[in-house]
Amino acid sequence: MTTPSRRLAIAAAWLFALALLGGLVASRLELSGDLRLFMPSPQTPAQALVIEELGEGPGSRLLLLAIEGAEPEVLAEDAQALRAALEGDPAFELVANGEFDAEAIPPELLPYRYLLTPSFDDAPLDAARLREALGERLEDLASPAAPMVEPLVPRDPTLEMLTLAESWQPPVQPELRHGVWFDRDGRAALLLVETAAAGFDPDAQQAVLAQLQATFEAVRSEPGMHLTISGPGAFSVLMRDKTSGEASTLGAAATVGMVLLLLFAYRSWRVPLVAVLPLASAALVGLAAVSLAFGSVHGITLAFGFTLIGVAQDYPVHLLSHRRTDVSPWTSVRALWPTLLTGVVSTCLAYLAFFISGVEGLKQLGLFTICGLLTAAATTRFLLPALLDTPRHDPAESRRLDRAWSALLALPRPRWLAPLVGALALAVILLSPRPWWENDLAALTPVPEDLLLRDAALRQDLGAPDVRWMMVVHGADAEAVLARETELAGGLDALVAAGDIAGYDTAARYLPPVAVQRARQAALPDAPTLEAALAEATADLPFRAGVFAPFLADVATARAAAPLTPEAVADTPLALSIEGLLLEREQDTVGLVTLSGVDDPAPLMAFAAAAGDDVELLDLKDATESLVAAYRERVLAALGVAALLLAAAVWIGLRDARRVAAVLVPVAVAMLVVVAVLHGLGVTFNLFHLIALILGAGLGLDYALFFEHARGDRREQLRTFHAVLVCGASTLLVFALLGLSSIPVLRAIGTTVGLAVLANFALAVLTVRIAPPSRREAP
Repeated sequence: MTTPSRRLAIAAAWLFALALLGGLVASRLELSGDLRLFMPSPQTPAQALVIEELGEGPGSRLLLLAIEGAEPEVLAEDAQALRAALEGDPAFELVANGEFDAEAIPPELLPYRYLLTPSFDDAPLDAARLREALGERLEDLASPAAPMVEPLVPRDPTLEMLTLAESWQPPVQPELRHGVWFDRDGRAALLLVETAAAGFDPDAQQAVLAQLQATFEAVRSEPGMHLTISGPGAFSVLMRDKTSGEASTLGAAATVGMVLLLLFAYRSWRVPLVAVLPLASAALVGLAAVSLAFGSVHGITLAFGFTLIGVAQDYPVHLLSHRRTDVSPWTSVRALWPTLLTGVVSTCLAYLAFFISGVEGLKQLGLFTICGLLTAAATTRFLLPALLDTPRHDPAESRRLDRAWSALLALPRPRWLAPLVGALALAVILLSPRPWWENDLAALTPVPEDLLLRDAALRQDLGAPDVRWMMVVHGADAEAVLARETELAGGLDALVAAGDIAGYDTAARYLPPVAVQRARQAALPDAPTLEAALAEATADLPFRAGVFAPFLADVATARAAAPLTPEAVADTPLALSIEGLLLEREQDTVGLVTLSGVDDPAPLMAFAAAAGDDVELLDLKDATESLVAAYRERVLAALGVAALLLAAAVWIGLRDARRVAAVLVPVAVAMLVVVAVLHGLGVTFNLFHLIALILGAGLGLDYALFFEHARGDRREQLRTFHAVLVCGASTLLVFALLGLSSIPVLRAIGTTVGLAVLANFALAVLTVRIAPPSRREAP
């Protein structure tokens, strides 16, 4: 017997060890929000681009901003103030609102404007061209635009800086009012922001959103104004917060329900306190293992792992229900351990299958769950009995439980019941015409429809890149891609003119290929020729002598400069526009042609098909669905391996064909029933349904194992019945609450596991060969 003081000392030591481990985990824990960890390795170039674009592509890093709630003039002023406050901040690679920025071209690149601009491709930089430009500058200097133009004229009389800066604005621009972009109704000033952080990194995007909101509050001129932020980054934060918030609320409700259930089942306030220790140990050990093995823990692993580890709650419950008044808890746990160990090992082997999935997120999930389940089982076996005393009541002495068990045993148990139920489930599965799989990732998002519609409207107003269609240009190196994009520009312009697309963007729009730059360089006049042309152009104009010396110096520099390459502009603002559209990889270089306003893809398809093998029109939706399908195939393969490992573990544990069949048949039939019910109700399956099936099978295995273990002893049957009732009720409570969630992922997990609990319990009771009731035994 363990004395009360010893139990208190062991509990204190256990809690102290958990506190130490918790502190260690907290100090080393790094959470990751990169959803690509839960995507499979890409098998095709299109899938590789999808994975890259999901996290790092320019489209995924765009945020659409709308300022509303005041008169247009006030909105425009605040939009300009917001842009000024955000520019130069390293968190934002681009901030655009239609207002011209005279510093769009950095000083070190100013001489290169003559290699980048197409202004002199058809008309040379001669006296006539200069005369025309200088006449226009005189008009500008006499206009309200004089303060902006006057500093530019000595160095850039033809205003090529302005021409380039305007050409580098988004290819499709919204309506311009008061110098900034507005929506069609003129009620919202619009801005386009590209973040440095990946779009699907919710932690980084959360900081960006907070910074945007704080900056807006600082520049807002009227209290009634408000800022709307939309885009992939904003949605990733919303999805994380909504999922974690709802999971926390449901988790709190489930915790209260479980505590009340344990109090009712065991009539002791101590039971909930000691029962939580194996679960806390499991969670901390699982976190520590994943953190050590992978360096960081994905948020999905953390949230979903705690849900999966809920099966570990069954281990202390079985011990609590199998305690007897005439023996110590140590004796009870020793008798229970072989059956419990078989269930634990079988479930852990099933999760080993995640390691062959090729998906890092699933590997994290598998390691978390295996380490957690083993820890929960070990602490239940070797630590928990030390905290328990001999119970005052034995579940086998309950007359109500005895009557309920007798009623269940009185039910008919024909041998054909399991085959019949399995056949009916298979018939529903095979004959139902409903679609099986959910390939659209958008169907899993908890983002409300009104926000998605608002995002679509903002994208249309801003001319933001299409989120589905993209053209891909392949080349041996960056120069080959830039040259090919330049060749394609004429055909793309024709598509714009025909209205087939609203606009497009390429890296070549910012950085022409070297051949084009050299041709423009050769066309520039030498110093004597340009000086003579300038003298002729200014002969009777009121410009001071020598005022255009900076202009002459820039042209001379441009004539002698080495052409710009992506490497040469790597540390300049120009690189921000190029890097997202020009991807240099080991085997080749890829140029992305982003498209906007694609209503009918047929002309685009025809253009891409005629362009050649190095040009590909990428349907991101189709590529994403193929990626999901490939993911599903891997998970299904993992499920198949898991089923084999689970069966092998049960065989090793029982070593009797009849006993093995008695355990595995009800579990297999129960899983068929769950799939049939969901499919019959029109549910399309996703990854989380499949993973939940593994959890459901693990729970069912425990029910069948314990019923099979207790088949020859009436009192042991009652204890097992009590344990399974408590396990099933607590699990059903948790997952039924999840099934009520508005989050598609949580709802998929909850409904699947909830149905699995009901099906497994019913089939375990009705199919496992249990000894019939004899005359009433003295309790």
